[in-house]
Amino acid sequence: MSGYFYELPTTEPFSFSSCYSDTVGFYIAQVADTTERRANLRTLLKDAKRNSEKDYLRLVKTLDDYLPLLAGIVACRDSDELVPRSHLDFIWKSTLSSSFLHSPSKLSFAALSAEMAFSILTYGYCLSNLAHCVVISLGDYEYDRAIMGTELKAKDERLNFAVTLLCKASGIFEYVAKAVLVRWEQERHTLKKDHANPPELSQEVAIGLSRMALAEAQALAIRKLLSKSAYDNTVTPGPPLPKSHPPPGFVAKLHLECASLFSSARSLVKTARGPKSKTRFRPSFGKNKNIDDDDASEGGVEEVAPDLKRYLADEAALHSALSSKWLGVDCGESGGLDRAGQAVGYLQWAKKELEELKDGTKAGITLPGVNNENEKRARDRRKALVAKELETVNVFLKHYRNMNDTIAFQPVPSQAELQAIIPAGKMAVSARGYELPIPVFGPGSPRYVSHQLSKFTVSEGTSVEEDDCGSTSNYSGAGSYF
Repeated sequence: MSGYFYELPTTEPFSFSSCYSDTVGFYIAQVADTTERRANLRTLLKDAKRNSEKDYLRLVKTLDDYLPLLAGIVACRDSDELVPRSHLDFIWKSTLSSSFLHSPSKLSFAALSAEMAFSILTYGYCLSNLAHCVVISLGDYEYDRAIMGTELKAKDERLNFAVTLLCKASGIFEYVAKAVLVRWEQERHTLKKDHANPPELSQEVAIGLSRMALAEAQALAIRKLLSKSAYDNTVTPGPPLPKSHPPPGFVAKLHLECASLFSSARSLVKTARGPKSKTRFRPSFGKNKNIDDDDASEGGVEEVAPDLKRYLADEAALHSALSSKWLGVDCGESGGLDRAGQAVGYLQWAKKELEELKDGTKAGITLPGVNNENEKRARDRRKALVAKELETVNVFLKHYRNMNDTIAFQPVPSQAELQAIIPAGKMAVSARGYELPIPVFGPGSPRYVSHQLSKFTVSEGTSVEEDDCGSTSNYSGAGSYF
């Protein structure tokens, strides 16, 4: 499927050494190293903003280096081994808020949990974008008649790698919602400051992003499941299905779950509202009725980016149509003559939904001022996919309609009747749980624990040489993603 490319945020410089006082005198080097790693992350994010070619893998590895150090800062702060010596000022740009009328706003936070939230969210964005880059690099390989079996298998493995990345991103977003943002709300109230609360720091949005990543992973898993049969069907197109094809009823259930996840994600991101723009301008959309009433509200534009909601609406509609397609094929292939009418009914329903997507009457509208190359490419890919699926549906519909009109003579159920017998969806993937990396230094770090234990195990009269209780090398999990 097309995939949603996140616009990566940027941040302003921050010095942990200037803002935190080391009360035990152990962490001067580690705190300075944390500042350096954060500066490296900032440089890469700014480069990604300026350049069309973005190195998401390098960003992921940089975050792999930074997050364990940031976890050390948090651990030392919680144990009062590092205490703020001045006002904290973490500045990030919101990229999930509406920006077609204005550039993303800079937001200042005096809470360390906000820094943690933006950093881990950026990690999820990079993993997700990297997955979509992998998919784009593969092309429509399963429809290449000249592809060799070994090459098909290799590309299937690359596709499975993208699935893994998205499952990890889903777990990361879920972790932010259930752990980091809980801490953020506590710190926000403790500080008694009127902090901005952008979509990025909304639990509903984070859970919505988790479900979206899981839906995208499921969509790619379906593609991998169908790759062999897609190749076989390219060689000998049309019904009946090739022997390599998985049960169409099973494929339909996978698409039903995809549609449910995308729909749920859209509902969640729509519920979160941040500060509204002060502008009173409301764009005119003419006769187009497809914009949600709450996409534009009195006093400004709704905070969550319209392109994100459009993407979720489009994907939910597409997978709903594909589930109808495969339910129809299942009735025609394995239901016998008794279900020929249902086969025609489901395929007519799928054709109707795909035609609506093709014509844009169900798809999201294009807002004035939106000029995102990734979004344009995604729309083009989805348009091509819809056209291809519509062509396939027409072939199956013609075949089963002819069979019903000449042999089966079964009544064609209405859409409402078919809706009542739609089965439940089925998951093929699951989110990969994420936990904050073990701190490189401070409480919870391996050397800190070892140092504390040694106090109870040394022989009487043997002194223990104090060290810095931490090291920035070879942290647990370094490079474990790649």
